[in-house]
Amino acid sequence: MVCHCRSCRRVAGAPVVAWLTFAKTDFQFTRGTPSEFRSSNPVRRTFCGACGTPLTYEHDDASATIDVTTCSGDDANVFPPTHHSWLRDDLHWVRFGDGLPVFQQSRTQ
Repeated sequence: MVCHCRSCRRVAGAPVVAWLTFAKTDFQFTRGTPSEFRSSNPVRRTFCGACGTPLTYEHDDASATIDVTTCSGDDANVFPPTHHSWLRDDLHWVRFGDGLPVFQQSRTQ
């Protein structure tokens, strides 16, 4: 999905951030250990300590899953987004014409 929320924008320094969601049991880092911080009480984010690239997002209310930044992988084209979320926080100058479904909050809310 492509996230338009204020928190993701600030952490990434970008107008939107594309994410992939995996079961935690199906994901692991293959090299190194990322640095981490809490961007809010229920949210833990990781990033590369060497270059600062945002890597993951974990929310306490979704403890079985982990979101991974699509563009931190080897080939982002393998995982095209399926929808846009958090449009209520969108910047007024961001315009997408991709025809994907849009949600004012998350797809599940």
